[in-house]
Amino acid sequence: MPNFTPEQLITLAILAGAILLFVTEWLRVDLVALCVVVALILTGVLDVSAAVAGFSNPVVLTIAALFVVGGAVLQTGLAAQVGERILKIAGNSPARLMFVIMAAAALLSSFLSDTGTVAVLLPAAIVLARGAQVSPSRLLIPLSYGALLGGAMTLIGTAPNLVVSDLLRQNGLPPFTFFSFTPLGILLFIAGSAFMLAFGRRLLPDRQPTLHSQPVENPGELIDRYRLPGNLFRLRVRRTSGLVGEPLAESGLGAEFNVNVLEILRRRTPRPLGGLLGRGADEDRQPLDATPETCLQSDDLLVAQGSPADITRAAARWDLGVQPVAPDEGEDLINQEIGIAEVLLPASSSLLGQSVVVARFGTLYHLNVLGLERPGRDHPGDLRHTPLHFGDLLLVQGPWQHIAALRRHGRDFVVLGQPEAFLAAPRQKQAGLALLVMAGMLVVMIFNLLPLAAASLLAALLMVLFGCLTMDEAYQSVDWKSIVLVACMLPMSTALEKVALVELAAHAVTASLGALGPLAVLAALFLLTATFTQVLSNTATAVLVAPIALAAAHTLGVQPQAFLMAVGVAASMAFASPVASPVNTLVMAAGHYRFSDYLKAGLPMIAIALLVSVLALPLLFPF
Repeated sequence: MPNFTPEQLITLAILAGAILLFVTEWLRVDLVALCVVVALILTGVLDVSAAVAGFSNPVVLTIAALFVVGGAVLQTGLAAQVGERILKIAGNSPARLMFVIMAAAALLSSFLSDTGTVAVLLPAAIVLARGAQVSPSRLLIPLSYGALLGGAMTLIGTAPNLVVSDLLRQNGLPPFTFFSFTPLGILLFIAGSAFMLAFGRRLLPDRQPTLHSQPVENPGELIDRYRLPGNLFRLRVRRTSGLVGEPLAESGLGAEFNVNVLEILRRRTPRPLGGLLGRGADEDRQPLDATPETCLQSDDLLVAQGSPADITRAAARWDLGVQPVAPDEGEDLINQEIGIAEVLLPASSSLLGQSVVVARFGTLYHLNVLGLERPGRDHPGDLRHTPLHFGDLLLVQGPWQHIAALRRHGRDFVVLGQPEAFLAAPRQKQAGLALLVMAGMLVVMIFNLLPLAAASLLAALLMVLFGCLTMDEAYQSVDWKSIVLVACMLPMSTALEKVALVELAAHAVTASLGALGPLAVLAALFLLTATFTQVLSNTATAVLVAPIALAAAHTLGVQPQAFLMAVGVAASMAFASPVASPVNTLVMAAGHYRFSDYLKAGLPMIAIALLVSVLALPLLFPF
């Protein structure tokens, strides 16, 4: 056992503590990474300038800029259009469906983040599964695996590729080019998809949704089942009404009369009506959100929901004109921005025993409750004041993004269906510009006309200047947790090298396996990286293992490219755990997967990736 210096022991203790916190998730990963930087400074392992140097590293800037570019591609709907066109050729064969879904995910994630790719394709994959009468659990793990494999196809496919390439540059070696990863990535995809088609399908569960007794309906069917718009009315605010000039919250329409105002239509606007009930003489009205602070004006039309008796009482109290909504106008409840969905209350819901009013549902979740159904009862009672029970179904209406956001409250709600499928890209008119900028960035990167960081920053800037997304949306599109993680873990790599722990680790690897040749060391580095990436982030894994791979290559006297590419690729092989990658977590609930499902399919996938890499890398990058 080597005699460690005090600096080495301190650095090892910081590293071990960080890995423990990463694995246990007692703290957020970005907070753990910040703790690493502070600990390195306080213990004197690194000075301040070295400890914060990661924030100015070109890799960090490139990753941040690529998040913005990817955000613009998503905001304009370009990614969704490409994905939908690919998936149109899927057909109804389960095998063909699986292959096309994996191929679509791999293609998109070669240029976009794998998380964004899965988020875009997930709703379409579920719709295809339903149409082919295939359980989503047979297709969604292949979707996430396809995205992970696609990340290994190009230099910008995933952050570990950029990390290992930049390490070559820092050591005076030519960095990987845009398509350096492509030959190995294609081989990995062919082998991985062939395994999933031949054997993986038998390892995946054929698990039907646990809520199969509650059929998931589209919004139009929900309107019919809840007898909408039979309880919808238009209330005109007359000049003599006491509501003129009053905020909606002061009207008491909800609290006193059980009348739910869904939308306010106001006349004399410069743009045509885009919301509910925009017909005939009302076409010059602008839809307004019915917030408690909205002040009502004369001649406003309130689109309201309630029983005829309650509507009549409210109209008499406030001198409102009343007109029922025509049956064919119910479809206007749904458009690209506003929609309806059904929400089930599970046994763990904190809303049980409370009414919709007491739970402050509209205030907390920015949605209207249009209907309540209780299995076994035709009329569960008053919508607003009936205590909610386990198994109740709420029909909610509001912006699609707020409906989709209910999924983050998994203990309280189960959102039936896939509201993500109806989310509209807000900047579809700029899709052509986004495609042009994206293509230009790729050309610049492929022919190395500008440094990688400069090309990605220029593309991000053009996306904002061309209106593909606003500056605020650009900030929102960046995964700052990932940026902080990368920027703070790079100094850990510097510290490991400074105190000679990287050299010690490389000597340990080469001393134990060096006699077997560089191929054995390559396999060991791949396995080490693939194991770490199941419990750590792929970027943190690459940052820690890549310097060991480089030092091992120098110790053996061989070229380091094959070793570093093995580390970069293995860091993306996060197949065996639902928490190994965000894409695995993203499909877990929709596919009703268990932890064991990922192990069954993921471990063979890692073994196949290891075999392909060990056979191909010495040919692509001779030692």
